[in-house]
Amino acid sequence: MDDIDHEGAAGAETSDIGAGAAPCRERRMTPGRKRDAVLRVLRGEPLEIVARELAVTAADPSGWRGAFLEAGSASLKSRARDDRDEIIDRLRTKVGELTMDTELLYAKIERMEGGGAPFGARRSKR
Repeated sequence: MDDIDHEGAAGAETSDIGAGAAPCRERRMTPGRKRDAVLRVLRGEPLEIVARELAVTAADPSGWRGAFLEAGSASLKSRARDDRDEIIDRLRTKVGELTMDTELLYAKIERMEGGGAPFGARRSKR
């Protein structure tokens, strides 16, 4: 008897009823898969169908859609970087370096003018 009748869940996996098309729950939801799901919903596919195919709750694609739209609107508010941005970055770095140098010099002056030895207390090597 080579034709063994599979019953139950094990039989459903090997039968021709389409159980192989069931959503795979182990598959990781990468940003690309989330983006594709959001685009499907935005194109008009029902949210519930997309969620069912991905084996997630309907709240998941809904949340992804909200985050997707929010990030998109935020990117429209910003302007493209230009030469001014590079100059500003370089000048901010220079201001930071100068500020640090100034603070170190003031600290050195304070040590030299303050009470005690200007080079710190040292012990004799004898």
